[in-house]
Amino acid sequence: MTENIKSAIVIGATGLVGRELVRELHQLAECERITVAVRQEDAEYKQMSKVEQLVVSDFFMLNDEDVSGHTHAFSCLGTTIKKAGSKQAFYNTDFGINAHFAELVQDDVLHFLLVSAMGAASESIFFYNRVKGELEDYIQSMDMNRISFIRPSLLLGERQESRILEDLSQNLFRTVEKYILGNFKYKPVTARQVAHTMVKAAQNQTEKYKVYDNLAIQNMP
Repeated sequence: MTENIKSAIVIGATGLVGRELVRELHQLAECERITVAVRQEDAEYKQMSKVEQLVVSDFFMLNDEDVSGHTHAFSCLGTTIKKAGSKQAFYNTDFGINAHFAELVQDDVLHFLLVSAMGAASESIFFYNRVKGELEDYIQSMDMNRISFIRPSLLLGERQESRILEDLSQNLFRTVEKYILGNFKYKPVTARQVAHTMVKAAQNQTEKYKVYDNLAIQNMP
């Protein structure tokens, strides 16, 4: 059986997908409480009556008491090698923090949902995809109550920080979008579509483990 999203905890809540996710959760009548882990207080979240901001300077400082008491745990946390500064720093964030978060909630009876990436595979020759795949494998090994992996392609949306290659890709896609008919496996998706997929998965998934690929994100009602 599925579970109502009565209370949710979100990391990566100030990112492109995370912010859209919190906005959608806040509109749900069934959702009574949303905890967002942030490094500093966020002005938008101060205005949301259901949102409680958990301010921590380092997400590795999150503990069992911080994350307990939720029906759903969402991770929208991710970075790039360029922003992180090195492959090791990227690994520490994308694998390390997400793994730590999963470890904290693994004994709770909840639904864990993670924004991963298209092509995530622990045997990938690409470092980015390999880290995402290793993270998925590690989380799946925890045997949680319910797990969802969301694997989007390129994300469309307005980021607070500039990512030059993504900005160029977005502009290129908007130029050729009208020539793409129907669904396309690699078609970029919006942050709102990804967030909506997470909410729908949280509401409707009955399987213990499920992957939502880029086509599923495009077609989510």
